[in-house]
Amino acid sequence: MATRPAWAYHRGYVVKGDFDFDWNGGFAASQKQKNIAALHDEIMKRYGETALEISTKSLVDMGRSLSAFNLKLDGVLLECVFQSSKVFENGGPYRDLLEVSPKEAKRDERLKSSGKLVAFDYDSKRWELEPKTAFYDYIYVKSALGTFSVEQLKETLNQYVWFTDIEFNPKKSINSQARSVALLKAIILTDSQSVLDTYEDWIAYHKKIVGKS
Repeated sequence: MATRPAWAYHRGYVVKGDFDFDWNGGFAASQKQKNIAALHDEIMKRYGETALEISTKSLVDMGRSLSAFNLKLDGVLLECVFQSSKVFENGGPYRDLLEVSPKEAKRDERLKSSGKLVAFDYDSKRWELEPKTAFYDYIYVKSALGTFSVEQLKETLNQYVWFTDIEFNPKKSINSQARSVALLKAIILTDSQSVLDTYEDWIAYHKKIVGKS
């Protein structure tokens, strides 16, 4: 048995639900897709609502395309942008991570050996760690809006209520691309792209819409 979260845009806010399901062990893509199906079944049983997996293991093309391992920001894979922006007590940001694969960037030993994470540095701007997920959500939303048209995103995201990320383990990570997609849906449905214009606007919007979800 495992518990995994899913996120939705509901009544003006990004909300999180936790769902229990029978876990299929193993690293094969087929096993992960069984877990996706089991998680989505639980969502359907509880709420009667659809869910879209956001990861490279998604069975839906757009779900795979919206993975941080596939999205690009300014021509660089999003996962590499995120990892290369980390600032630690004893090092970073490690800009050379912009030149490697997402898996290599995520597994780089310096990310573990440089002390505590203290901030992010992106586009000559320092981002504090609070609100949690604000930086990751920002670069994710910016990347998605730069990759797909609003019409494309609306057409896909309106078909689903919940968004999942089977690779996300809440005991090990904070950021989830599924949460980011729920926020992306909120932005495009309310035509609020202008919140990306300034740091201050984004932080205020994020605190209001995402909160602690």
